[in-house]
Amino acid sequence: MAVNLTPQYHEAEEAYKKAKTAEERLECLRVMWTELPKHKASEKLQAELKTKISETRKEVEADKRSPKKGGVSYKIPRQGAGQVLLIGGPNAGKSRLLTRLTRATPEVAPYPFTTREPSAGMMQWEDVRVQLIDTPPITPDYLENYVSSMVRNADLCVLVVDMADDDGIFAAEAVIQRLEGVKTCLIGSPPEDPDDPTIEYIRTILAANKMASEGATERLEILREMMGNRFPFVTLDAESSTGLEELRNAIYQGLNVIRVYTKKPGKPADMDSPFTIPVGGTVERLAEQVHREVAEKLKSARIWGTGVFDGQTVTRDHVLHDKDVVELHV
Repeated sequence: MAVNLTPQYHEAEEAYKKAKTAEERLECLRVMWTELPKHKASEKLQAELKTKISETRKEVEADKRSPKKGGVSYKIPRQGAGQVLLIGGPNAGKSRLLTRLTRATPEVAPYPFTTREPSAGMMQWEDVRVQLIDTPPITPDYLENYVSSMVRNADLCVLVVDMADDDGIFAAEAVIQRLEGVKTCLIGSPPEDPDDPTIEYIRTILAANKMASEGATERLEILREMMGNRFPFVTLDAESSTGLEELRNAIYQGLNVIRVYTKKPGKPADMDSPFTIPVGGTVERLAEQVHREVAEKLKSARIWGTGVFDGQTVTRDHVLHDKDVVELHV
């Protein structure tokens, strides 16, 4: 039995998605409740609306008791090998993806705009941890100011696309265009010497999610046509955990970093907690990661690893490689 939602319901739902305040959202939810046919087929939707109305009413009351001064802002300190943002349109599956790749427990629900604020978790990749952050959805009419700031400061973005919905592809394109409107360009390989210094180019991976859904393969072909070679692609299904390892690997590789292990003179190397530095990074860059004072007083280093004999003495400008072991001398 179909729910048969009225045009008025759909109009209120669209207004709800665009609402800027809790009061506006509550008013839209009330209209949606009034317009919702009450019968067996709509019982699940009735329950979801009741929950949303209750939560939004509490939010309105809280706002009245403690009015906000200025806009909302979030600052999540960078941790691990890099800070990676999960971005996308409504209902793309970003929160579910975060729960699959980390131990974070954001709210996950089968309706849009569940994520109201960023949620962070740490993803393990071999012996390295990477910080993943789930963010509120981006639409042509909805982009939190702090989200655009977080995108611009991220080491990498994962644009999650809903392959279960024909509109998912266009929702992903809307994310790209909306960010371009604030001088932020998502791209697979940022240019080394950009023509316009006011544009921030953000290295991005495209994650085609919900590939177990009917019609997803056909939608993927359309998505590849639309995006061309602009982004590296990873196909997955977060709900069934298919393709997660491929995405995990792509995220780490997308950070473009190497692992370097350190040791103290006469002691074995610490192989449990590597430092991560950019590909092409030097001994001096590693020393800065260890401590600013170490970098200032650094005289030389001994290396065990690629392109050197074991224990070879090198200068501070020596370029390091993945899994090198370094003994710093000050």
